Amino acid sequence: MSAFFDTLAAFPPFSPFVEFGFMRRALAGCLALSFGATPVGVFLMLRRMSLSADAISHAILPGAAAAYLIAGLSLPAMTFGGLLAGIAVALLAGGVARNSIIREDTSFAALYLISLSTGVSLISLRGSNVDLLHVLFGSVLALDDASLFLLAAFASLSILALAAGLRLLVFECCDPSHLARVSRLGPLAHYGFMTLVVVNLIGGFHALGTLMAAGIMILPSASARLWANSIPALLAIAPLLAFAGSVCGLLLSFYLDFPAGPAVVLTLGALYLFSMAAGPFGPLVRRLRPRWHFEH
Repeated sequence: MSAFFDTLAAFPPFSPFVEFGFMRRALAGCLALSFGATPVGVFLMLRRMSLSADAISHAILPGAAAAYLIAGLSLPAMTFGGLLAGIAVALLAGGVARNSIIREDTSFAALYLISLSTGVSLISLRGSNVDLLHVLFGSVLALDDASLFLLAAFASLSILALAAGLRLLVFECCDPSHLARVSRLGPLAHYGFMTLVVVNLIGGFHALGTLMAAGIMILPSASARLWANSIPALLAIAPLLAFAGSVCGLLLSFYLDFPAGPAVVLTLGALYLFSMAAGPFGPLVRRLRPRWHFEH
């Protein structure tokens, strides 16, 4: 690791990561999120559930807020409270969709609005505006050892779970009806995956806040889709884009005195817009690409 930072020291723009401990911690946290949460975002995109990630990230807020009222800014308490709330909302939204005429996206949207307003109200009962901003926008530049350990643990869990269930997840994404015919593991794949989404959003919540947590999952995945057309390639490219965007966002925050969480997500958004313009599967390049014509 010291050799890595010695290499960075040779490039002046990257010197903040060498000189300041808080920048190194932020970099380590973004690395964990990039390789843990972003691959989960790839499968959310393939399942056409990208907006569900944003809804679940807000569903975490009431549980974290209730834990905040009881224990203050306690990492274990807010993690446990957010985990319970996120899993409850994910299960409730799926249950409503399967047992009523309400579709799952509508159920998520309704629960998202209820959760966000409830969480903000709970924090406002006791906390200050600073506490509210901390919860909503995160504090990636203030990650401590406990937070980094939590992010690393969630990233490791996510990578191992995706590796173990990759075949099942691909089946469930591409042809869930066929999976339901040939196996009884369809519900396990769905609810297990949604639990994995909640776990990674909890990690993103501690670093980037509830409003930004879904950004590092969805934006790099969408960008990668404009460059690649296979699942292995998406799983390889998306985390690299997430980490590259996080590095640029942290440096932007440092040099321009800009909030770090929004800077990271804005940089990832800029990568997405660039991919739209230059990616081989983007709308511009597809229009310019010559088409084959059959000759009679």
